[in-house]
Amino acid sequence: MKLVFLDRKSIGEDIDFSPFHALGDVDIYSFTTPEEVPERIKDADVIVVNKIPINEQTIGSAERLKLVCVTATGTNNLDKDYLEKRGIAWRNVAGYSTESVAQHTFAMLFYLLEHLRYYDDYVKNKHYLNDTLFTHFDKKFRQISKMTWGIIGLGAIGRRVADIASFFGADVIYYSASGASPQEGYHQVDLHTLLTTSDIISIHAPLNEHTEGLINEETLSQMQPHTILLNLGRGPIINEAALASALKEHKIAAAGLDVLAKEPMSNSCPLSELLDYENLLITPHIAWASIEARTRLMKIIEEQIKEFFGR
Repeated sequence: MKLVFLDRKSIGEDIDFSPFHALGDVDIYSFTTPEEVPERIKDADVIVVNKIPINEQTIGSAERLKLVCVTATGTNNLDKDYLEKRGIAWRNVAGYSTESVAQHTFAMLFYLLEHLRYYDDYVKNKHYLNDTLFTHFDKKFRQISKMTWGIIGLGAIGRRVADIASFFGADVIYYSASGASPQEGYHQVDLHTLLTTSDIISIHAPLNEHTEGLINEETLSQMQPHTILLNLGRGPIINEAALASALKEHKIAAAGLDVLAKEPMSNSCPLSELLDYENLLITPHIAWASIEARTRLMKIIEEQIKEFFGR
């Protein structure tokens, strides 16, 4: 069996790939462009990819290909009709990063809520040296306790965030963009209620016809001026031009984004003009990427290959 990993860089050089060598011959590429795919997979039985497009143009000449493994939950890069036509199976991975994304949600929140950039700069710029008081709290912050935390997308990650927020004493509500039935133990509300009453709003929803552009000029205008908005779902859920305007005009307090409409970030991104703003935090799609989550991800991929080939 021949296995080809086309973009190991998306998993990390620190993750152990040795178990895959026990399954067959392995070719590992750090990064692959769509144009390079056909030559690299021409004799592959299995290919492992992240965001590389898988379609007739990229895999049409791979006559031995039997299985495509995606090292992510999202599968928008797969032409599933073509794969079905060829009889090529595909697998994705879900549930591997719940703890990692939930942790990053709170890391982003605390950074923004407690103005940690300001206070870190205050000390590092030596303003605290020989200061007049033992403390300095020009940037005021509140406790999560008694706040209303609104969640958009109550899947595994959304539920984990909800549970942790509840431990902090927050009143947690959620909105289901797909209109799913209420989940037992969680308080479902309509979108208007969530937007107008939440002090913190975190997005953990997939990108689909219900969520694309959900956060736009109209919905942002319904939020409170002190609201902190966090997106750990998918970038296109937020209209970035509308968000940039809302931050500039202080219509909301702050935004933390781990995902963008176009990744990596481009010069055309409306938020690129706000990179020096204290009320904007952008991380480069890392919420999923704890060592434990990436290790778990590759173990699941290994087991999927074994199961498919009856190993």
